[in-house]
Amino acid sequence: MLFMLIVKASKNSEAGNLPSPELRQAMTQYNEELVKAGVRVAAKGLHPSSNGIRLSYPAAGGDPVITDGPFTESEDLIAGFILIDVNSREEAISWAMRMPDPQGHGEGQVELRQVFD
Repeated sequence: MLFMLIVKASKNSEAGNLPSPELRQAMTQYNEELVKAGVRVAAKGLHPSSNGIRLSYPAAGGDPVITDGPFTESEDLIAGFILIDVNSREEAISWAMRMPDPQGHGEGQVELRQVFD
């Protein structure tokens, strides 16, 4: 079963502020544990939305509208993701619970979603 741990953006990640060396080390260790367990498929951080492009479809069947970032709805933005392949929802939750606060400032939020097969 594939699950994506979606790391939500924060004011710090949107400002392009890198995590502290301690948090980077903790995240590296967490990712190494995922790899050692054979469950990590992919993991990447994303540039701030100021470098992003959004396509919206305001009319059914119409052409998309392109909007350059930054985007102001920070609660809807993503700072990174980890894709894991596990045996159950419970195992996915267990791995998600082991992740350090991905923002390191008490702002971290991770959404866990199952991927369709």
